[in-house]
Amino acid sequence: MYRTKFFDHVILLFGVFIMVAPVVVAFMTSTHEAADIHRNGLSLTWGGHFVETYETVLTRKGGFTGKITGLNMMMNSMILGLGFAVGKIVLSMLAAYAIVYFRFRLGTFFFWIIFTTLLLPLEVRILPSYEVMNTLKLTNTYTGLIVPLLASATGTFYFRQFFKSVPDELLEAARIDGAGPFKFFIDVLVPLSRTMMAAIFIIMFVYGWNQYLWPTLMTTDEGFFTLVRGIKQILLVWVGSNIPDYNEAFALAILAMLPPVLIVVIFQRWFIKGLTESDK
Repeated sequence: MYRTKFFDHVILLFGVFIMVAPVVVAFMTSTHEAADIHRNGLSLTWGGHFVETYETVLTRKGGFTGKITGLNMMMNSMILGLGFAVGKIVLSMLAAYAIVYFRFRLGTFFFWIIFTTLLLPLEVRILPSYEVMNTLKLTNTYTGLIVPLLASATGTFYFRQFFKSVPDELLEAARIDGAGPFKFFIDVLVPLSRTMMAAIFIIMFVYGWNQYLWPTLMTTDEGFFTLVRGIKQILLVWVGSNIPDYNEAFALAILAMLPPVLIVVIFQRWFIKGLTESDK
């Protein structure tokens, strides 16, 4: 028994090492100067330029226009992440509510049609989505960045499974009390779904925060660039004798990891509970 636990812990620690080691290397390397990184490669030692590098990437204006800062890009990423998370939760809850409680003809069929969209990645529908947004003049806008990707088969599936686990007695009691469909949804289902909402929020926030392809296609104005795209822009400055600011790219990568990690750590218990509640 103790030997089994020992090997379990060894495997877990090995997994932690595999996941944390690249982050540690990136953080340590970000404290060195770009010339040192270009000459010596990645580093596991402290470089002594931590404050200088991170202050530069957060506050120094740069880019082609000389107006964008790391804080601006972080704010854009935050808007994208929150917009995705909140929008997908609202649409998924409404879709799941209609499928489970209104019991209209072909409701199950339409649910499986929605579910099969999981087989269609963003790359498959990205050009038609872009064409629609471009026709509506919504490029270089937060609306164009967020709205086309709000429909979520994953969220609809999880909320459908959760709503199906809610006892029918609650619906009957709400009807006896005179509650209509909207009041039942707001006063009963939404409070019951808080843990599920937290779980879906984490998944969708990380999904929105890490978006690269869609923002790259939809934005040409640097004022809408995200952190993920900012990292790429830094590594594209190799001109003549100049070298990319590797330290700033690593610093942005570390900053880009912080909000998703913090959200997962803070809502970890809700996340696990939300994903397992639908099985009860």
